[in-house]
Amino acid sequence: MSDYEILDDRFGKLIIGHAKLERLWTGSRWAEGPVYVPSAKHLLWSDIPNDRLLRYDETDGSVSVFETPCNNQNGHTLDREGRVVGCEHRGRRVSRLEHDGRWQALIESVDGKRFNSPNDVVVKSDGTIWFTDPVYGIDSHYEGKIANPEIGGSHVYRFDEAAGELTTVITDRVQPNGLAFSPDEKILYVSDTGASHVPGLPRAIHAYGLADNGRSVRASDIFAECRAGMFDGFRVDRDGNIWASSADSVRVYAPDGTLIGRVLVPELVSNLCFGGPRRNRLYITAQTSLYAIYVNAHPAGVGPVAGDISR
Repeated sequence: MSDYEILDDRFGKLIIGHAKLERLWTGSRWAEGPVYVPSAKHLLWSDIPNDRLLRYDETDGSVSVFETPCNNQNGHTLDREGRVVGCEHRGRRVSRLEHDGRWQALIESVDGKRFNSPNDVVVKSDGTIWFTDPVYGIDSHYEGKIANPEIGGSHVYRFDEAAGELTTVITDRVQPNGLAFSPDEKILYVSDTGASHVPGLPRAIHAYGLADNGRSVRASDIFAECRAGMFDGFRVDRDGNIWASSADSVRVYAPDGTLIGRVLVPELVSNLCFGGPRRNRLYITAQTSLYAIYVNAHPAGVGPVAGDISR
C-alpha cells in the first residue's frame, strides 16, 4: 500500500516513490509543535497533556525527555540565531530557550491583559515574532489550566523585540491556530480551528496579503478548506506549496490552492516540519506518535543546493 495519494502531477515531483512513512516513536497523549534544531541534530516536540518536551536524536534514533514540566508548551520555531521559541499554554506566554539553557519569557500580555494560550509561532526574516493565541490551553486542565479569557478574542500578534513593540495584526479569526509565511513573505497563511467552538465555521487556511510596510496585513481570502477534520499546523516549502495537517493525512496544496496530493498517516495529524541534514525529511506529529518520511521538497528559506545546508 502506498504512503501517498497523487492527485496532480505537481505532487509527483515532490515525493520519492519508494520512500516509506516511518513511525519513529509512540507514547504521547497529544504530540504537537515539532521543531528541527540543526546545530543539535535533533528534533524537539511537545507532548502537551503530559507537560513535557521530547527529543529525537537523529544521530542514533533515540528518544528522550528533553524537559518536564514545560508549561504545557505547544508550537515552536527557531529565531534568526537558532534559538528555540516556544508557545506556552499554561504559562500563557511566548518564551525562548537561550543559549545558556534558560527559558526566557519574551511576551506575556497585551494592554495589561494576559494572553489566552499562545499556540503556534513563526519568525519573519526581519526577526519579528508572529504568533496565534486561541483559547485551547485555558479551556480545560488537559492541555493547560482552566482560566477565564481576559482579552475577549483570539488574535494573531506581531512582536518586535528590538523595538519592544507588540502589535495585534489579525482580529477576524475565531480560533487562529497554525501560521506560516509564503517564501517571499508577501502572504501570511493562518488556519482557523474555530469550528471546535462555532459549529459550521469553515475549516480553512486563510491567506492575508502583507501591507507594504511588512508589519500589518490586508483583508484575507480562504486559501483552502479541509475535508477531513481541521487544519492545525502546517509548513510552506521553498516553492510555495503548503504541507498541512488534517485528520487523515498531510495535505499538500500548490500555491494556487489546488490540493495536489496527500501523505497518508494512520493517526490524527497535528503538525509537521522539515528537518534532517538536507531539510528533506518531513517530521510529522500525530496524536500519540512521531512519524517521518523523506520527500523531494525543502522548507522556505533553504536554497536548492545541498551544500548550502550540509557539510
